[in-house]
Amino acid sequence: MDQCIFCKIASGALQADRVYEDDEVLAFRDIAPLAPTHVLVIPKRHIDTLNDLDELSSPLVGRMFLAAREVALRDGISERGYRTVMNCNAEAGQVIFHIHLHVIGGRPMGWPPG
Repeated sequence: MDQCIFCKIASGALQADRVYEDDEVLAFRDIAPLAPTHVLVIPKRHIDTLNDLDELSSPLVGRMFLAAREVALRDGISERGYRTVMNCNAEAGQVIFHIHLHVIGGRPMGWPPG
């Protein structure tokens, strides 16, 4: 996916403030944070949307959430609370079509999110 900005970040072609990485996922700080902690967790392989996942994707999605937990621990927000969000398609707010998990915390948040 030559044009995907997240693929470029995962490959190292573009810089990002990386906060967690393993063989399959990468987490980096959002460039337009909505809270003191706003990190994006992405799979290193390209997947457009949640609709493109299948049963074989379960371990990868699990790793994304384990990375989110690690980000929250490292940023000191795991006990206070944090939100994880995955948007699917444009109407839900997905702007970059490479699945990503938002990890947002470090301030009180209301519900519904808006």
